[in-house]
Amino acid sequence: MGEDHQDIYDPAFVADLFDRCSARYRWWSAVASFGLVWVWRRACVQRLGAMVLIARLKGAETPKAPRILDLMAGTGEVWPHLLARFPRAHVTAIDISRAMHDEAVARLHRARSHAITHIQTDALTEPLPAASADLVIATFGLKTLTQAGQSLLAAQINTALAPGGSFALIEASDPRGWALRPLYLWYLTKILPLVERALLRGAQDFSMIGTYTQRFGDCGHFAQQLRAQGLFLTERRHFFGCATSVSGFKPIAPLGAKP
Repeated sequence: MGEDHQDIYDPAFVADLFDRCSARYRWWSAVASFGLVWVWRRACVQRLGAMVLIARLKGAETPKAPRILDLMAGTGEVWPHLLARFPRAHVTAIDISRAMHDEAVARLHRARSHAITHIQTDALTEPLPAASADLVIATFGLKTLTQAGQSLLAAQINTALAPGGSFALIEASDPRGWALRPLYLWYLTKILPLVERALLRGAQDFSMIGTYTQRFGDCGHFAQQLRAQGLFLTERRHFFGCATSVSGFKPIAPLGAKP
């Protein structure tokens, strides 16, 4: 991949990487994670639903047909979970990779096309209308952002969310403190690249997952940026920290404001 000589966080690099991965992304990510990506996406939607209930206790009311913003949407594997939980929702999906969008429509979601709008753009720079989303979700896109990029994304989420709106994001993470972490990292950085070369005609695109994941660490920094935007949130570790998530809501009144 030559990542040592390229900026692996450059939007053009990321778009090109996922354009190449798009046709194989679904099955390879499922196989490589032993099916955990499916479990984690479902867990992310469950966290989103839980935040809707908590926000309701705080006086918010999510519409029965919510506007959902899916950031860094990829091939849309979270949409079946989303539309099962929020069957009347409309999803606006943003992704920087044109091929990922094409793959999503052609192979997965043609029957759901009425409920989904695709926008090919950079989620960090796309001007998002204020209060245009009732719910925001993102699954496995955070690791491709620098810490500065995470700060921009937190601001984008705060802008897009309507007061009382909820959000949930999940990302593969470095499970620091787990006894089996060395084995996990060995699998991620050594075994997966070998298997990819053997099964995918020498491709090394998915080997970038290990690089991105180790550099990302976990959702801790991103959680700080969301709190700095005035959003209420909770953090959670999944499968010993191999994934971490943040979920929460935008208060109707600023945090700390007196009634």
